[in-house]
Amino acid sequence: MQRRLRPFAFVLGLAAAFLAGCATSPTTPTAAPAATGPVKVKIVAINMPAGGVAHLAPAVAQLEAENPNHIFVAAGDLAGASPLLSALFHDDPTVEAMGIAGLEVSSVGNHEFDKGAAELLRIQNGGCHPANGCEGPHPFEGARYRYLAASTVDLKTGKTLLPAYEVKTFQGIPMAFIGLTLKQTPDMVVPSGVAGLRFEDEAQTVNRLVPELQARGVRAIVVLILQGGTQTGGYNVGDHDACQGIEGPIVDVVKRFDKAVDIVVSGHTHRPYNCRIDGRLVTSADRYGKVVTDIDVTLDPVTHDVIGDSARNLVVRVEEFPADPREVALIQQYVDREGPLARRVVGKIGAALERDYNRAGECALGEVIADSQLGAARDAGAQIAFMKMGGIRAALPMPADGRVRFEDIFTVQPFSNALVTMTLSGAQIVALLQRQWLGHESDHVMQVSRGFSYSFDDRRPPGQSVVPGSVKLDERPIDLAADYRVTVNAFMSDGGDSLSVLRQGRDRRVGVLDLEAFEQYLVQHPGLVPGPPDRITRLD
Repeated sequence: MQRRLRPFAFVLGLAAAFLAGCATSPTTPTAAPAATGPVKVKIVAINMPAGGVAHLAPAVAQLEAENPNHIFVAAGDLAGASPLLSALFHDDPTVEAMGIAGLEVSSVGNHEFDKGAAELLRIQNGGCHPANGCEGPHPFEGARYRYLAASTVDLKTGKTLLPAYEVKTFQGIPMAFIGLTLKQTPDMVVPSGVAGLRFEDEAQTVNRLVPELQARGVRAIVVLILQGGTQTGGYNVGDHDACQGIEGPIVDVVKRFDKAVDIVVSGHTHRPYNCRIDGRLVTSADRYGKVVTDIDVTLDPVTHDVIGDSARNLVVRVEEFPADPREVALIQQYVDREGPLARRVVGKIGAALERDYNRAGECALGEVIADSQLGAARDAGAQIAFMKMGGIRAALPMPADGRVRFEDIFTVQPFSNALVTMTLSGAQIVALLQRQWLGHESDHVMQVSRGFSYSFDDRRPPGQSVVPGSVKLDERPIDLAADYRVTVNAFMSDGGDSLSVLRQGRDRRVGVLDLEAFEQYLVQHPGLVPGPPDRITRLD
């Protein structure tokens, strides 16, 4: 029998309510006859919506039509860090859209905890937002699909926050789907949001569940995990360089899984791949609904185990998959209510905040954002803040009335990255600054917060551009042996844009989102007029 699994990755989605810590009982399609030969199953998978959800839904439906034995699954990060339309309504639109698309189960990603465990449970179970109430076009009923969190334990009850796994039966053959959350989630979200929870080792969690599943007669096991890797080859079988040099945390995790695990649907790194790791199929479907993974599985009717599997990553091309009218109608309902929320006044400025940078790589807007992040992280001991230009997507022009609206600042910073404050030595800070010139131009120079300054000389060899002794904090040279508290966004803290030095940061503390910090700063500085960008000096 062949089953088809479809994994996917996008920005919308949560699941229906279930008892915490309880595994669901097998469900059997009433119309499916018992197997007398191999059973073919199709799994459709994603891990976060080139298509968007309106085009993703028909792509999934087309794949599912190829095999009545099918299930649509996700690896997590379906909510959080969302586009404006979804973020304004606390991701209710995304969750509803994924339900329309037919999503059945998903692991819980770190972004599902961006607003805390209570908000995750609201998304799962439904109900109005506790602070803003019901702002959508209709009551929010919660996700139609199930969130799985086998490795996330509620310390009060000793049970998992959400079900550990789901078992679905295809023509009499059960298949289990175990959902795992990133072990490092507490280091990536605001601590208060995950207080009282324990995030256990992914492989150890799965290996504990295997005997339980086998005792129930389950031999086909699929893991949905918000963890991933990177590779340098093509993202699909058939590419001449498919899955070259796969590396990253997912490799070690998969190798530690019990051999009973057959297939792994992964995510987190936003990289599409279709690999074999330790003899097992491991897939990832990119992000934002650009790619959907089509997995075909063959099950033995006697042993109930997987005897064959294959996968392909399909690009969701809008010209091939016309938008689903149900999704279009849902989106329009929220668009009609978007205006008042998007146009909410968040502050006033006295001059435009420009994104154009000077010859040293500084810009007025970048320095204001760095200052806002420093201010928002003072309670974490922040002394310095750095911001990459790539995270600043637009300038903030001067409105006729000076009033800045939420949609304006969202356009400037649309990624909703949490701020991370860490400890770095003075020597590590200098090393971080030096990395800016390894393969990058001046428009990639980090923006720096008030009180921090340094000089560089482009005529010096790459990696030696920063002038020795020029790095200062409050006009005093930094001590290379001393420790300093540095704030960056979550993307940078994870080594994004080759800033690997930031991965060495100690005593990490996660704070508010960068957008919240920017809004707070505008409130605290009415009529803001930026000063001249003069914190970095270029000598050549």
